[in-house]
Amino acid sequence: MAHYPLLAVILPLAIGLASCSNAASVDTDGAAKAAVADTGEFDGTFAVAEMGTYDEPWAVTFIPGTEIVVVSEKAGGLKGYDTEAGKALFFTGVPEVDYGGQGGMGDVAFLPSQAGSPLSGRTIYLSWAEAGSGDTRGAVVGRGTLSCEDHQTCAIEDLAVIWRQDKVTGRGHYSHRIVFSPDEQYMFVASGDRQKLDPAQDTANNLGTIVRLNLDGTPAQGNPLAGQGGASPDIWSWGHRNILGMDFDAQGRLWDMEHGPRGGDELNLVREGANYGWPNVSDGIHYDGDPIPDNDTSDAYALPAITWTPVIAPGSMIFYRGDMFPGMKGDALIAGLSSNAIIRVAIDGEDAREVARYPMEQRIRGVTQGPDGALWVIEDGEGGRLLKLTPG
Repeated sequence: MAHYPLLAVILPLAIGLASCSNAASVDTDGAAKAAVADTGEFDGTFAVAEMGTYDEPWAVTFIPGTEIVVVSEKAGGLKGYDTEAGKALFFTGVPEVDYGGQGGMGDVAFLPSQAGSPLSGRTIYLSWAEAGSGDTRGAVVGRGTLSCEDHQTCAIEDLAVIWRQDKVTGRGHYSHRIVFSPDEQYMFVASGDRQKLDPAQDTANNLGTIVRLNLDGTPAQGNPLAGQGGASPDIWSWGHRNILGMDFDAQGRLWDMEHGPRGGDELNLVREGANYGWPNVSDGIHYDGDPIPDNDTSDAYALPAITWTPVIAPGSMIFYRGDMFPGMKGDALIAGLSSNAIIRVAIDGEDAREVARYPMEQRIRGVTQGPDGALWVIEDGEGGRLLKLTPG
């Protein structure tokens, strides 16, 4: 259950910056975590306002053109908060989810082109884990329409599943992140390898892939494997492990942030028809200690722009587009789980480098940008706080 404050509590938080590295792989041990980097005018100090708590939150986003932030809760909740009016917004008509392990309610997304429309009648996209037969399950994406008659409750009407991940046993690595192309012609959905490894190299299924869909969930015309003997027609790229962050940069290029095994978290520039190598290559090793060839040992696979060992355990990611934090525009901001941080990455062409790490008090599950350019983050786990971050 979400809890909302009558007044946000403003707390100063002094933040140190991580070291800047020109290497493709960043080792975050030791003094590198506390070293100061030249990151522009923002001095790394946030003022923090607590805006409520949630149970196992997974995704956080603003409804375009509004001051309403929406948070999904893994057990099946969907809650909104009108930051201007200081009131909760409740959603009904949410789907039944297969809750357990890493599964449950996932992402929530709205069409930017509807920013000027009333809430009632807007399209809402949700992802969640769905049970199948024989102890199987998989992620799905559903599309519905909002009906918000009393300004404090929105019903999700006519919610229908429009895309399904291939179902397998287990409860891990669903990924199910949703983003729209800048022209809003396509929807891209992350489909994790479900901890099965080898299917990420088998294009007959859609595990370990990013899929490109029309807004109705059908495979987009011109996908790279369409019409190729048994290949899944929705695939855009493959060889992925567990993608929890995706966003388009200012140039309209898609990037993803995915978990490695023991080591090897990676940020990828996602290219049409590219194979990112999992599980054949990785800059990490298997959990049992078995080695994996490094990414750069084969030219058969697309190389990541940057990898992390030890891992940062990424949640969601965004490209910052605001003006509130000087010098930050265009940088990627990544929610860090085991790293208890927001990780800031600068993009230079097709290269990337970590330029700052902003320590937080807890595991950070998600990060998004508010209408005024403030950062909003959601902590992981039971009682995860929704925090608004502004320059301190």
